[in-house]
Amino acid sequence: MAKTILAVDDSSSLRQMVAFSLKAAGYQVVEAVDGQDGLDKAKNQVVDLVLTDQNMPRMDGLALIKHLRSLPEYQKVPILMLTTESSDEMKSKGRAAGANGWLVKPFDPQRLIEVVKKVIG
Repeated sequence: MAKTILAVDDSSSLRQMVAFSLKAAGYQVVEAVDGQDGLDKAKNQVVDLVLTDQNMPRMDGLALIKHLRSLPEYQKVPILMLTTESSDEMKSKGRAAGANGWLVKPFDPQRLIEVVKKVIG
């Protein structure tokens, strides 16, 4: 059974690149256009991993992570941030919200797959 990953980013080109890379590695991908859409889709279908951007309209990545962590079914699901934000302050906010890891854009598809495999196999 393929593991499912929720990819949340307001950039359609980036979402497509992430989805393409993950699908090529054998994962199923659910795409969401912003944090609110991501939260709605996460509630409809529990996924194995959430990959989210930080800066998005309607709901940013940190708010999405906090909302997900408040749901019983998302207490233990790994959440990775994929974002241009790389400051230590932002990373500590991410960790405090419940993010498990951090990937900085522009990302290397091979590195993305390596990290995802390490986290969910």
